[in-house]
Amino acid sequence: MQGRAGFGLHPGRPWATCGVMSLFPTLILLGAVLAVMVFAGWRGALPPDPFKGPRMIPWRFIMVGAAALALLLLIHLATLFGAERPAWIPTP
Repeated sequence: MQGRAGFGLHPGRPWATCGVMSLFPTLILLGAVLAVMVFAGWRGALPPDPFKGPRMIPWRFIMVGAAALALLLLIHLATLFGAERPAWIPTP
């Protein structure tokens, strides 16, 4: 039984989804996160304008959060291409 967006459902438990995400959604999310990271880095690097008032959006925090999410997506991409856990990390 398949749910929406390619996420498989556990038999007998329709509320629980598998942790399976294919290559195409991973690449789309990675591209979007990289675009947000570059845009937030550009906006955070602009000099402050005291006549406009203080910045209300924390662009640098958004950039760091997007970079962390991009790192997680790169790790997921590596596992999709066959990378395995080291022996010292227990499997669930």
